[in-house]
Amino acid sequence: MSLIELHGVTKTFASGSETVTPISELDFTVEQGEFVCLMGPSGSGKTTLLHMLAGIDRPTTGRVIVAGEEVSTLSPTELARWRTRAVGYVFQQYNLIPVLTAFENVEVPLLLLKLSKAERQRRIALALAAVELTDRSHHLPRQMSGGQQQRVAIARAIATDPAVVLADEPTGNLDRETATRTMTLLRRLVDELGKTLVMVTHDPQAAKSASRLVHLDKGQIVDTNGAPAAHAAGEGTSHA
Repeated sequence: MSLIELHGVTKTFASGSETVTPISELDFTVEQGEFVCLMGPSGSGKTTLLHMLAGIDRPTTGRVIVAGEEVSTLSPTELARWRTRAVGYVFQQYNLIPVLTAFENVEVPLLLLKLSKAERQRRIALALAAVELTDRSHHLPRQMSGGQQQRVAIARAIATDPAVVLADEPTGNLDRETATRTMTLLRRLVDELGKTLVMVTHDPQAAKSASRLVHLDKGQIVDTNGAPAAHAAGEGTSHA
């Protein structure tokens, strides 16, 4: 079943006297439980596409349907409610609140839901356990490594139990060993928790964890294929 559908999507915006078109007449689908990696040169439209899937940006024309909702037609209030329950977003720069602990950072999106304190605490504990950070729950971001901060960001993204997880360059600020551990964790979200994951990356090693690669150039899909050879052969995510 397609959890994500884009039909004839174009995005344009003005840049000085010119019109920029990062996405052009794009048709794109992602099935439930897929791990799709978006790759392409800078300016190819990868992040713009991710932002439209999250409802951060709207298409100029076309339809964006995610988790059963046509995102591009929602009002700001409807969009905020939909995003809280349907989408988790992992940022390259982590975007943690520096004065909050790991526990409190993960709690932030849950405060937007009508949950009891006990249910919020249960979800936070589950999310931190999923990223193996239970012992760091009361640490501030400055007291954690970059890899640990990224894992807190992942825990925050999955705490609301979203249908879709979107990750923008999740290994961009990490060393190779930590990046490999992060990708192993993201793969587990798909294999063990059944999440649908769409990731933007420039990192060929990170891309090996995906089940499908989609290459973009000038706002259009120029190539799409199945699992990278290393992942299909059992490499990539099998080594931490």
